[in-house]
Amino acid sequence: MSTQRSLVVLARGGYAARGVLYLIIGVFALLAALDSTKPKDSHRSLEALLSQPFGYVLVALVVAGLFAFAGWRMLQAIRDVDHHGKKIKGLVIRAGLLAAGIVNGALAVFALSLLIGGIKRSGNSEGAQTKDLLAHLLSWDHSNLLVYLIALVPLGVGIAHIIKGWKASFEKYFEADEDVMQYVRPVSRLGLIARGIVFIEIALLLIFSGSNYKALNPPGMKDALVALQNLPAGGMVLMVMAFGLIAFSVYSFAQAAWRKINMDLPDMPSP
Repeated sequence: MSTQRSLVVLARGGYAARGVLYLIIGVFALLAALDSTKPKDSHRSLEALLSQPFGYVLVALVVAGLFAFAGWRMLQAIRDVDHHGKKIKGLVIRAGLLAAGIVNGALAVFALSLLIGGIKRSGNSEGAQTKDLLAHLLSWDHSNLLVYLIALVPLGVGIAHIIKGWKASFEKYFEADEDVMQYVRPVSRLGLIARGIVFIEIALLLIFSGSNYKALNPPGMKDALVALQNLPAGGMVLMVMAFGLIAFSVYSFAQAAWRKINMDLPDMPSP
């Protein structure tokens, strides 16, 4: 198999791995809306997956997929395989892709640590390292300013997702006929908008409660879903968001199947 084809397979596997994660998160959020459990973020979802029959095999596949997805995001950012260009808009998009690559790589490392060291030991060491890092970064007098700057990242990601979902601009990256897109399009739009809302809520949690996170873990998807659950009619709101996150997982699976994976790089041999 050529280098280009190998990268295409890895990229598609990465999208599928992201789909698995969001499917699990969405299902847990749906169960929480039905008062069966509590919402879980990506880290807790991996731990829950590991506890299931054949969990180690499933997590190993997710680890491989997340590493592949992280590599693909970095390739998108650094080599500009989607041709976003070097203007301000293109550079902002590529910076976001690079950040996504780093985040997915970190999540893959966490999942790998679960496989190697066991859930309990990995969870404790991960939490301790996170708290130590945050305590170091946020120990200065004006650390709340840093929190506000960090909040701009999920805020920007959330707004971009909502715009992308509303305009359905993702369609230009799909290689599928209208018979397929008539089903993929509405589900993908719902998934992108739902994920965007969750990211914006994470940003708002940071902005309005930034001082509470000086030596603690920053808010994540679980915190955003719990906050939704605590709203008036929160169970119904959480249920809608749960279906939205499941829709995002379907969008990820659709990307694994039909997304254009451009590998027309000058220093790579043709397939």
